[in-house]
Amino acid sequence: MKNVALAAALLLSSTSVAGADAQINARDHTCSQIAQIVRQEKKVFVRVGIGGRKFRYPPARCGPSDKRGTTSLRDANGRQCLLDYACVYDPESFYNFR
Repeated sequence: MKNVALAAALLLSSTSVAGADAQINARDHTCSQIAQIVRQEKKVFVRVGIGGRKFRYPPARCGPSDKRGTTSLRDANGRQCLLDYACVYDPESFYNFR
């Protein structure tokens, strides 16, 4: 029984880590690097100042309470980046109860 509990704990911890979004800081990367990381990792949370934005690639894979949109942020060089595969809050979604 002890082995079963240990195996279940290891399995649950490995699946929760595998499903987590990668996190990066926008001020540590250039625009092209951020775009490449999003394409490679598929799910990325980009820290921008205090908050952040989540990106999913391809764009059609946004969560049920989000919609596809564009977002802009500043990179490590201070340049404005416009990324078109952002998953942004959708106030009209059924999943976002008021």
